Amino acid sequence: MGVPAEAGSVTADRHTYWPEQPAFGMDYEQVRAVDPAVADALAGEDDRQEETLAMIASENHVSKAVLEAQGSALTNKYAEGYPGKRYYAGCEYADEIEQLAIDRAKELWGAEHVNVQPHSGTQANQAVYFATLEPGDKILSLDLTHGGHLSHGHPANFVGQFYEVEQYEVDPETGYLDYEGLAEMADEFDPDMIVSGYSAYPREVEWQRIQDVADEVGAYHLADIAHITGLVAAGVHQSPVGVTDFVTGSTHKTIRAGRGGIVMTSEEHADDIDNAVFPGGQGGPLMHNIAGKAVGFKEALEPEFEEYAQQVVDNADVLAETFADHGFELVSGGTDTHLVLVDLRESHPDLPGGEAEEALADAGIVLNANTVPGETRSPFNPSGIRAGTPGLTTRGFDEAATEEVGELIYRVVDNHDDESVIDEVGDRIDELCGAHPLYDE
Repeated sequence: MGVPAEAGSVTADRHTYWPEQPAFGMDYEQVRAVDPAVADALAGEDDRQEETLAMIASENHVSKAVLEAQGSALTNKYAEGYPGKRYYAGCEYADEIEQLAIDRAKELWGAEHVNVQPHSGTQANQAVYFATLEPGDKILSLDLTHGGHLSHGHPANFVGQFYEVEQYEVDPETGYLDYEGLAEMADEFDPDMIVSGYSAYPREVEWQRIQDVADEVGAYHLADIAHITGLVAAGVHQSPVGVTDFVTGSTHKTIRAGRGGIVMTSEEHADDIDNAVFPGGQGGPLMHNIAGKAVGFKEALEPEFEEYAQQVVDNADVLAETFADHGFELVSGGTDTHLVLVDLRESHPDLPGGEAEEALADAGIVLNANTVPGETRSPFNPSGIRAGTPGLTTRGFDEAATEEVGELIYRVVDNHDDESVIDEVGDRIDELCGAHPLYDE
């Protein structure tokens, strides 16, 4: 690894990935006139985002255009139903915007049918379950502590309460998905649905290999690409579209569109999915969010987005190398995606992930504590930390700048109880944030 870059040498051109970004420019005058407390909190959040590094793998920064679309008058409009088939009048512009979002999503991911109405990735998953399964049917999914998601079958979630769930794991030696173990479990369990796609798995997924297992046991296959929607759209990660029966995702994270969810499938399942979203799982769609999705999808169709997505992956790879050079144990030994998962038990056995998260937040680096395979601590203060690079990359961080961030993260973790170190790192984070503003002034 090279020497960390100096303050003036890590100013990669953010406009390479996000051209002509206008200023943040929100003073909240109207909010302040009505509710000064909320205005203060909103202004504080603006400052927090500008002055800290967002490294939670599920977070990113949208453009001013997306922010403006999401704050539009469409927040006033109910539009139950679908374009051209609404249950209320006055939906002509809502129809236009939703159809734009659908058409752009089809172009981005190559799907035959797209539903852009789910309020979240979890509700997108819910729609697939409701469209295909009956209460008590069987779901096979990855264990939460091994990188799965609550909506894949955790007992605290509706999925674990409505369906019979068994869970596969990653290989304890390699940290990679245990495809053979998955196949054996599927043969024994005979699931109605297999869920792939994960929230804390840093490797590329072999969709076809899992699809072959689903075909063998006669199960549906849902690929949840919530974390990697942008990477898939840009072609830097294999796509499950056209391979699996259903693909769901979030429309923020790595894609930088309006916050919410999406379902993609074939025409064969189109009506079932649409009915499961509305009226099955929700009423009026959040049309202002769909407007944000439409704008963000248009941005993602620009050539610059492919450069951005590749830089996200390149930055994550550098971050992983930097951590490994300092003796951090990485789940699976590295990453193919936007995230790096660190198991602290080997390098820092007395430091839970929650305490590391807190120390890093004090220094201006915002990431999250995370469970790791073979977890031995409470999920509320687990053994790992998860770091993502989408937000850094949006700010214009290149490999050199990301390497320095990795060095700073290690320094805080290794000196988590030393306030002077945390203060010094915090000062450097201030400099890096200043050199890479979110929105040009």
